[in-house]
Amino acid sequence: MTSEPAPTIRQLLDFYVEAGVDCALADVAVDRLTESELVSAPAAEVTAPPRAVRETPVAIPSVARGEMAPTPEAAIASAREAARAAPTLEALRVLLENFEGCALKNTATRLVFADGNPAARIMFVGEAPGREEDIEGLPFVGRSGKLLDRMIAAIGLDRSKAYIANVIPWRPPGNRTPTPQETQICLPFIQRQVELVNPDVLVTLGNPSTQTLLSTRDGIMKTRGKWFDYDTGARKIRAMATFHPAYLLRSPSYKRMSWQDLRAIAKALEQAPTG
Repeated sequence: MTSEPAPTIRQLLDFYVEAGVDCALADVAVDRLTESELVSAPAAEVTAPPRAVRETPVAIPSVARGEMAPTPEAAIASAREAARAAPTLEALRVLLENFEGCALKNTATRLVFADGNPAARIMFVGEAPGREEDIEGLPFVGRSGKLLDRMIAAIGLDRSKAYIANVIPWRPPGNRTPTPQETQICLPFIQRQVELVNPDVLVTLGNPSTQTLLSTRDGIMKTRGKWFDYDTGARKIRAMATFHPAYLLRSPSYKRMSWQDLRAIAKALEQAPTG
């Protein structure tokens, strides 16, 4: 039995870029300004006695109390209050642009709010933006986005007749999985989005968005293809989970199951009364 040849450096770099890893993170923060000062320091300062260096006070930027990051509990409460106050989708977008309670905003390039038709009868919700979504500011524009477009086309629709969003509106660094705290902070905003769009059918894409919005702990294999009631408080929306397009790209054998889900969704749209 012959072993697979080891990948080249170029192949590894291409793999990382394809996976969305475009920045390096270390366990300990590195102060690049301090490093540059040490490199350019005169010889007399570099050779100063160690005691003198240790006794030199370190300048710590002062942070006003009001500018400190809120606790997770305070951020969640603030998100709930802000989301409830949004009368329209545009107002909700503006609130998110100015919301400071989620640290993901500080590392993302831009807010990825939504795409498609706000008056659509069907709404798709994924987990979080990736690298290409972060660059363009729109959800599902990369490889998985192209597959989602084909999935929507399979039931006779396109983005002009659907509304697409994510539970998390900012890209996590390196495409890492959002933390439970980050998800809970962003949850009120996506819930308000669903309320304002008020679709006839809600489709959750993948396990994270399904568990978050449909309040289930079961895996996607158990939840996909089944109907749920998503209660907005004003009405109950029919909801179904199916595979995330990114998962289908990795496991194309499950596309058949996804097609079954899409057929059930199309039938539900046909039967739902139009307002």
